[in-house]
Amino acid sequence: MPEIKIVTEVAGRVCALAIEHGASVGDGDEIAFVEAMKMEIPVTSTTAGKIKAILVEIDEVIAEGQVVAIIEV
Repeated sequence: MPEIKIVTEVAGRVCALAIEHGASVGDGDEIAFVEAMKMEIPVTSTTAGKIKAILVEIDEVIAEGQVVAIIEV
């Protein structure tokens, strides 16, 4: 099955995860929130599918362009 990597557009600290491994997501659904510049910025799905892996943890500092999750379509 094809896999889609979901990446963050900003560097910061993961402050919340909105989904769990194995959950179904739709295009535009929120996957995680990254705190940057005193704002919580959502990381959203770019396609519908099932969460195959979540590659970050709450309070983890991540870089711009880092893969946050993998979706199986």
